[in-house]
Amino acid sequence: MKIISCNSNQELAKSIASYIGVNLADASMRKFADDEIFVEINENIRGEDVFIIQSTSHPANDHLMELLISIDAAKRGSAKRITAVMPYYGYARQDRKTGPRTPITAKLVANLITSAGADRVLTMDLHAGQIQGFFDIPLDNIFSAPPIIKDMKEKFAGNSDLVISSPDVGGVVRARAFAKRLNAGLAIADKRREKAGESEVMHIIGEVKDKTCILLDDIADSAGTLCNAAEALKDHGAREIYSYIAHGVLSGKALEKIQNSNIKELVLTDSILASDAVKKSKNIRHISIAPLMGEAIKRINSDSSVSALFD
Repeated sequence: MKIISCNSNQELAKSIASYIGVNLADASMRKFADDEIFVEINENIRGEDVFIIQSTSHPANDHLMELLISIDAAKRGSAKRITAVMPYYGYARQDRKTGPRTPITAKLVANLITSAGADRVLTMDLHAGQIQGFFDIPLDNIFSAPPIIKDMKEKFAGNSDLVISSPDVGGVVRARAFAKRLNAGLAIADKRREKAGESEVMHIIGEVKDKTCILLDDIADSAGTLCNAAEALKDHGAREIYSYIAHGVLSGKALEKIQNSNIKELVLTDSILASDAVKKSKNIRHISIAPLMGEAIKRINSDSSVSALFD
């Protein structure tokens, strides 16, 4: 096995390699003066099972190209099998045509990864499950539920007034699954979006008065939906509001919105490398998915069941 880390999240890649008990492969990635990306793998990978770790987060296009070029380098280095490990799959929200003459970019990215030479993909918490069907190669979509639920059980042990809340109707299935595992209540924020990047919460479905509410979602980007949902929960009498998010994109003024919101604590996974400002924020905490991703990589390498991780 060889694990190659691209530049998007080297901290996570090192943690994954440490969990597995191997060193990261020696690879250099740099840019020329005109911003062309160059990748060189500095050790023999012939006949190896190669895992290339890269979240296609901001800057999404640079990180995507870096991943594609790394896959090509591994392919031309005669790797036996190449797995693109994408803790965060960028462009996943462009999974369907939203109007005339608009792209399905999630499908385009799938085509690019396949054409570059990847034999399989490992990712986490895809925004839309149908993206799995965009690939003609095996894709393992694992879930951040185990480490998140473990953290919830430790933090809210003995709390009998827990309610899992979805900030929109699209996340109801996820919220219901968590509520069942935690023996908690369920609430849904009914949201009307006037235009992309802006949302307005209309009302709350479910009993939240004097409850500890946990807002659950897969992505926090501008954080508008999240903060509006927290405000609606507070208006409906929620005692305390926490939030758990799989992918903390946090673009634009998201951090400022969260700090000024009714959210007491936001918990993110480390699928996306946190900026220094996010790391210094008092009401944002990170939990690691390195053991989860590392275990999935070990199982792929040994041709064992990945789904058994979630039984």
